[in-house]
Amino acid sequence: MKTQVAIIGAGPSGLLLGQLLHKAGIDNVIVERQTPEYVLGRIRAGVLEQGTVDLLREAGVSQRMDSEGLVHEGVELLVGGRRQRLDLKALTGGKTVMVYGQT
Repeated sequence: MKTQVAIIGAGPSGLLLGQLLHKAGIDNVIVERQTPEYVLGRIRAGVLEQGTVDLLREAGVSQRMDSEGLVHEGVELLVGGRRQRLDLKALTGGKTVMVYGQT
């Protein structure tokens, strides 16, 4: 069976889906209404959750993210004038987030 997929949007999700489908041998085309200059000139997806980081690595497109991104194990919030730390790694069984503005 021959499968063809059209992906609407060349943002991080659309581009990642296109790469994953390509690696699986599925023909796809990505349709974007903006110009290439507009898309390439914007910072996208500043904080990536663990699942997205894992997918980028699986797709073989994580080299730049791995070298330039910053792994965060938690966040600090200011609540009633006091700092409160949320330990994401402890609360999620070891998952972290990656701070990485994709350009």
